[in-house]
Amino acid sequence: MKILEVKTEKRRLGDFGERAAVRLLRKTGYRILEKSYAPEDAEIDIIAECKDAIAFIEVKTRNIDAHSRLEPRPASAVTREKQRGIIGAARIYLAYHPPKKHVRFDIIEVYVSGEADRWRVEKVNHIKSAFDRDTAQQRRYGR
Repeated sequence: MKILEVKTEKRRLGDFGERAAVRLLRKTGYRILEKSYAPEDAEIDIIAECKDAIAFIEVKTRNIDAHSRLEPRPASAVTREKQRGIIGAARIYLAYHPPKKHVRFDIIEVYVSGEADRWRVEKVNHIKSAFDRDTAQQRRYGR
């Protein structure tokens, strides 16, 4: 077995959250175009299209049993640096797949409970247009 094939609990939790996000997207009328799209150094968890947009989606999953209720929302982990990476990967995708629809950047928060590999989805929050190219380029304290 290759060392890269060994998945940590954190990675398994992330995969579980991404599957929950895909189920939500399909249930709400999205068509999944790509999963784990990773050109160069960045990765986009999900690329999906709906009636009016192509969405580049970052999924963040938290086990509410394992984290303090005071911990920031999962979306807060999508830093400006992470946003810039997603936007760069999206540019590469769009160079090969010119958009015929509006492009947006979403975050899906997945809240689960339970023990490792026995998680239950408690809540899924889809934040549409969570960030854009301009906000990702702003400095830490804004412009």
